[in-house]
Amino acid sequence: MANHLFDLIRSKIIDPTALFMVLSNGNRMSYGDLVAETARYAHAITSLGIRPGDRVAVQMEKSPAVIFIYLACVRAGAVFLPLNTGYTLNEVDYFISDSGASLIVCGPEAHDGLSKIAEARGVKLETHGQEASGSLAEKAAKAASDFADIARGPDDLAAILYTSGTTGRSKGAMLSHDNLASNALALVDTWRFTASDILIHALPVFHTHGLFVATNVTLMAGSSLIFLNKFDPKTVLDCMDRATVLMGVPTFYTRLLDDPNLTREVTTSMRLFISGSAPLLAETHREWSKRTGHAILERYGMTETNMNTSNPYEGDRVPGTVGMPLPGVEARVVHPETGAPVPQGEIGMIEVKGPNVFKGYWNMPEKTAAEFRADGFFITGDLGQFDERGYLSIVGRGKDLIISGGLNIYPKEIEEEIDALPGVLESAVIGLPHADFGEGVVAVIVREKGASVDEKDIMAGLDGRLARFKWPKRVIFVDELPRNTMGKVQKNVLRDRYQSIRFD
Repeated sequence: MANHLFDLIRSKIIDPTALFMVLSNGNRMSYGDLVAETARYAHAITSLGIRPGDRVAVQMEKSPAVIFIYLACVRAGAVFLPLNTGYTLNEVDYFISDSGASLIVCGPEAHDGLSKIAEARGVKLETHGQEASGSLAEKAAKAASDFADIARGPDDLAAILYTSGTTGRSKGAMLSHDNLASNALALVDTWRFTASDILIHALPVFHTHGLFVATNVTLMAGSSLIFLNKFDPKTVLDCMDRATVLMGVPTFYTRLLDDPNLTREVTTSMRLFISGSAPLLAETHREWSKRTGHAILERYGMTETNMNTSNPYEGDRVPGTVGMPLPGVEARVVHPETGAPVPQGEIGMIEVKGPNVFKGYWNMPEKTAAEFRADGFFITGDLGQFDERGYLSIVGRGKDLIISGGLNIYPKEIEEEIDALPGVLESAVIGLPHADFGEGVVAVIVREKGASVDEKDIMAGLDGRLARFKWPKRVIFVDELPRNTMGKVQKNVLRDRYQSIRFD
């Protein structure tokens, strides 16, 4: 039996001398170099006793070595477990314990803290610096540049990614070789990737967006990466004259728009700008088109499924929507309780089915069973609606739904109206405990720089735009909204912060 994922990657390498990666320091790496490096790292981890199915946890700052270790795990039949470098020792201890990891790879700065966890859990610990220093790097440097790939089928696990855990303890989403391969191939086709493309890679690599979408799409197209250690607007702008694609989160685009050097001329060689991981404001979409002449392509995915839908490459890229299902993926909007389809235009729970959908949550069979319908559709937890053209819009998370006085209120609808008001940069609407209504609507608002908009202005602006039961019962102004590392607003943080607020 072949190694399903890596054999597909290898089959796309027509010329081993073709460019795979350009680093921030100008160093270049070919596809032949990539195959050799991943072989060395595969030898390094197997020399530590890693066997097929073993979990390898990696908590490292972004560097090419993270990509090498990921692909080395694929080749060795191991299961790659990326961990956010922002996680605390307590959080990492949970992930190591829950996953039963056999090996931890960390940066030198994290060694002392993680060594205690490794000792307590009976796990091997190796260090790896960004400059190819450390114990694992030394083992890889001495290893052979060829490796007999371990046989792995389409359904064998390639990775476990832990969800954010905003509604309880984090769950490990099990992703198979074919989950990753099929999704990357669908995206190559949908986004028209070819070997001529050069992607600006400024995303973190502990998350599905930077690790699997950006990297796997590049590999499956035989294209190239400009691999940046972090996002910096000036650096990204400087790269655009030799690149063709940028994948980013909405924050990338808002910060680039803040730079006066962003012009049509700067983006001349670029063919595609993609945004995901958090909702892109329609205003950002319009301003980007005005400044650059490019329409940002927004798509929708999640840890458990990789990408589900995308705005079209050719055709209208509609602001505020995430497009249509990818090839091979089915998506539907249903009544959350019954699973019955809702009429077009009505809001319901988004459910998806396809080869991209994960195998379930690690060691959580009951939770896994609860998240799937009898016909195999995965219940995403996201609320959405299809328009008359088949474009999907995300209204919010099911847990963000506000029930006030027995009436369902969707925060996204209110946010869109508030965001359109003069002086408002952005808003987040949440529900908080209310003695009379069960939940009261609260709007947390960021003003535009220099604006003096107040609560009375907000209410006046909503008059005639929204039914009064949807109006915020409290308005709170803040300097910025809390976000996770991918730029997604953390409404759970807002709910916790303002839990004790009083309604007059």
